[in-house]
Amino acid sequence: MKLYIGNDIWNKAGAFYVRMSVFVLERQMELSEEFDNLDDSNIDYAVMYDHEKPVSTGRYELPDSETIRIGRIATLKEYRGQKLSRSIIHALEEIGREKGCKKASIHSEQTATSFYEELDYRIVSDEFYENNVPCVLLEKNL
Repeated sequence: MKLYIGNDIWNKAGAFYVRMSVFVLERQMELSEEFDNLDDSNIDYAVMYDHEKPVSTGRYELPDSETIRIGRIATLKEYRGQKLSRSIIHALEEIGREKGCKKASIHSEQTATSFYEELDYRIVSDEFYENNVPCVLLEKNL
């Protein structure tokens, strides 16, 4: 497995492949909801590759000078359980540290909060809805 982080068009395509497979086809989220205005920018994507096949992904943005917001974490079904998402999150947190961020935040579906809590994130919001799915905001001090 090899992790690549960048905004190269081929890497963006890899991220979109994983997100399309997981969120749109598997989870049946609305296509127009999954791909948002951040995908139009020069945002960097983290993609884990099994040889040439993109199998796990995430992205980040810097909403302010102290926060890295990690999002769109997804892994293809047949690759789950290999801790690929953990590797992506840790790599993105490291980018945040290098950029001087003091905290990381993640909007998580309620069903995934225990995964993030295992990575030392804590819930800091009441429940809200994104794409008709109950979510919460989690944060972690870097």
